[in-house]
Amino acid sequence: MSASLGLYRLQQVDRQIDHANLRLENIRQTLENDSELQQTLKELESAQASHHHANSALKNAESEVQSQRIKIEQADASLYGGKVHNPKELQDLQKDIVSLKKHLAVLEERELEAMITLEDAEKNLQDAKTKLELLQARRGSEHKKLIADQSEFSIKLEQLAEERGATLNTIDGNLLHIYENLRQQKRGVAITEVSDNSCASCGASISITLQQNARSQNQLAHCPSCGRILYAN
Repeated sequence: MSASLGLYRLQQVDRQIDHANLRLENIRQTLENDSELQQTLKELESAQASHHHANSALKNAESEVQSQRIKIEQADASLYGGKVHNPKELQDLQKDIVSLKKHLAVLEERELEAMITLEDAEKNLQDAKTKLELLQARRGSEHKKLIADQSEFSIKLEQLAEERGATLNTIDGNLLHIYENLRQQKRGVAITEVSDNSCASCGASISITLQQNARSQNQLAHCPSCGRILYAN
């Protein structure tokens, strides 16, 4: 068995471990930091605040309209009640009633606008609630799948740890040290295959002599370009 074969097998296990750890971290972040859910909750909170404001505005507009109508009724009662006989006072009452009715028209227009605003706010609020309900329903099934994946990858990591331990028993400590250093330097890929007389990682040409060295049982051969350990069948 070549010196690089054991390291090559170890790297295959380590890359599976790296993948499983990365997947587990992604699952953890997804479960703990659901940005879409947080944004949907903010939208619902904003819609609720807008609805509350629109509802209050309509109540105020309705109150103002009602108060203005009472003023008009009181003015009408004074005008036609027979208690006022002075022509000048009667004329002033008529003018007041005209002015009150004009302002009532303005208030009724505001009331109508407030009603429309509230209707829009109610629709937006309902849309926000529906969006949250749909998201929560979707998240329920998605999170269920993520939790199942989390359990699966955790079990797989335990199995890979056992496999890694068994592989380490076949590797010399000095070779392992070289491998670990290269793994840190080369983003997890310390060993590369020789494919079509080239380094599979960087594409550099590998001489026949170097390929023979890569099959040696006593020494490691390195790519002259990227420095990775070469593994040749």
